[in-house]
Amino acid sequence: MIKHYSVLLATLWLIAGFVSAQNTGQIREYNRSSLATMMIFHSEDEFGQDIYEAFDSIPTPDKYDDHNFGIRVISNDSITGVQRKKTGLIKAEYGKNLSSRDVLKNGLAIEAILNNLDCGKIAVAKWFNFHEIAPNDYVFDMSLIQERGQYNANEIDVALAQQSARGLALLSDAGEELLNNTFILVNDITYVTAEEKAAAAKIGLSIVGGLIDAFLGGSSGRQLAKVGGNIADSFTGFTVKTHSYLYQLQWNDSIAAVFYNDYYTSVSNPEKIEAFLLDKDLFKFKYVEHEYEFDAKSVLKGKYDRKDLVKIVCTRSMDKNIAALQLKYEDFKVKTPIYDVVTNEKGRIVGYSAKIGLKEGITEKSKFQVVQRLLDPETQRTSYKYVATLRPEKGKIWDNRYMAFNEQEVGSELTATQFKKVSGGEVLPGMLIIEGSYRKIKN
Repeated sequence: MIKHYSVLLATLWLIAGFVSAQNTGQIREYNRSSLATMMIFHSEDEFGQDIYEAFDSIPTPDKYDDHNFGIRVISNDSITGVQRKKTGLIKAEYGKNLSSRDVLKNGLAIEAILNNLDCGKIAVAKWFNFHEIAPNDYVFDMSLIQERGQYNANEIDVALAQQSARGLALLSDAGEELLNNTFILVNDITYVTAEEKAAAAKIGLSIVGGLIDAFLGGSSGRQLAKVGGNIADSFTGFTVKTHSYLYQLQWNDSIAAVFYNDYYTSVSNPEKIEAFLLDKDLFKFKYVEHEYEFDAKSVLKGKYDRKDLVKIVCTRSMDKNIAALQLKYEDFKVKTPIYDVVTNEKGRIVGYSAKIGLKEGITEKSKFQVVQRLLDPETQRTSYKYVATLRPEKGKIWDNRYMAFNEQEVGSELTATQFKKVSGGEVLPGMLIIEGSYRKIKN
């Protein structure tokens, strides 16, 4: 009977390649959130195809584990129910910002689409390496859970088999640290062209020119408008408005219990697999936060062709939104390890470095907590202990934005950001830094 679910299975089958290709090198001492990225495709836009091609070539931010699957693009033409007598999301246009109500309507509409497409189920299937062992015979395994969570393979297999209190604590920790920190970021990117700016400039200057003529007589005002319009027309920039909608996989102990008891199987069991495929209600993504980015003054120094220009602008725009979302939504915060303890020629500690920078939204006013990740041997649960507080040093913030080095931006010659300690105890390489507050930290 499994063959009847060919569309879902085709998507799930793509997962196997992603799971087997996950990095298997050095084991991390911390868990990163997992992220899938998607975009809204506007076929009606002149630059819609350029934005799609740019998005398709942008990798998952390196501070997150790549949890992308086959669904990457949602056509704006296919979205209904948001606007009266009109398809698509409420669109950000030049000179028009979305209201909070508009944002909420868009966010909930995208949530419905993600859940109708079974994205929650697909994300869970990827976590548990859903794969085919024989024609029309599928199973799960814990390989990705073990790899990303640094769990011992034997321990987690025994935990599943015995369902002991200790084992359930281990599985619960894996769910909280890994599955519950699984996100989809849907980017609705629209653009502002030179022509739109020019049109706005012409309208504004025409009004001003008309007032001048009214007061002074003659045509000096109209000449001003004409010159201003020509200047605006010569501008060759490209800027985008990016609305990013963040969705979190819903995973808790009750959902985990149903999955482990009713669906999970590492040996042939067509009944459990069929029940998993038929379930339409258990695995969901929930809309949790939104961020908007538009920088009308952004200018690139280098000369690029159309495709490269669009990619640079779109990448930087999405990076800004991701950085802002990390501050707004606690579960989405990035944990970054201390890369090095910096000393002077006398061996005195003068700072600490980490591989984050302007791409992650760091400024001189940013404040980070240093934490140590702990695993309780009795409960098998992860906790974070406060160690110290750091701030970035002026003039030593790494510009790691996309193509910043090619643009010769200030700070792009650095390889990390250097921090100074404001308070706290001894900071060692491998400890984690988290910007702002974090509720899981124990003082």
